[in-house]
Amino acid sequence: MGKKQRIGTIGLGLMGSSIATCILASGHEVTSLVKNLGEKDNALKRIFGFLREMYAEGLLKEIPEAIIQRITITDNVSLLAGHEVVLESINESVPDKKQVYQSLENVISPTAIIGSNTSAIPVSILQSDMKYPQRLLGIHWAEPAHITRFMEVICGKDSDVNYAHLFIKLAETWGKEPSLLKKDIRGFITNRIMYAMLREAFYLVENEYATVEDVDRSLRNDMGYWMTFAGPFRFMDLTGIPAYLTVMEDLVPDLNNAAKSPELLKKMVADGAKGVSNANGFYPYTEESAARWEKKFIEFSYDIRKLAEEYSQRETE
Repeated sequence: MGKKQRIGTIGLGLMGSSIATCILASGHEVTSLVKNLGEKDNALKRIFGFLREMYAEGLLKEIPEAIIQRITITDNVSLLAGHEVVLESINESVPDKKQVYQSLENVISPTAIIGSNTSAIPVSILQSDMKYPQRLLGIHWAEPAHITRFMEVICGKDSDVNYAHLFIKLAETWGKEPSLLKKDIRGFITNRIMYAMLREAFYLVENEYATVEDVDRSLRNDMGYWMTFAGPFRFMDLTGIPAYLTVMEDLVPDLNNAAKSPELLKKMVADGAKGVSNANGFYPYTEESAARWEKKFIEFSYDIRKLAEEYSQRETE
């Protein structure tokens, strides 16, 4: 599997555009399949904007104007013939994704890898009805995909793990530090842990133990300091394992284990809250302050990437 092979992508929404940017920035040519060619101009504008950001941050050796020439956007699935890696990034709909795989399998080789960008759909469900289910992998990216080092590669019950290992080697050339899930589980690694944290955060707020601001402040100034460097298991090694058993035996029975979504979250969604995208969230925003927060988040994402690379886990082994 050559490093500079042409990569196929499907879908050029916000995440799909970010994924295409990541691959283009790594030196590949990209063929992107879209449902409607009317999306083309907006997608190119997004991708070019991402490339300009990366160039300004010193992450690109080529100028964005040269890199953007390597993408072909089409509504013709037959142009994906001959691609050995195709990454799908459409809406989280099982029927829609299966329809894409059906048309894709008619034009690509039986050994080509198909990656599905999904946050929670079990890969095993997506594999059903495929001609060659062994080549389908779940690929969980983090936003912004062209900046973060995060990636989870998930095997379904019919996946061939050798395809996963091949894809991980390729993704490492994109600046990723992938994690492998050899067995399928809903939510994968980060979402299972993050949503357990969110459930507890809502419990503390809804029951008036703490405010939204105080929960955020505590997590930013505790876990936010060490998580990029260590992860939970390395952190226990660094700070002493026995203490965690003592605390767990006392605390775990008291943690929230609700099986329903928080009422506060339901109410906010019903009231139209989307966060900074419509200046309506857990915090008050104007359109101007929401835009500033989005800009600060992108700047921080670049800074934390550089810090993570400086403290690479591989260099410490």
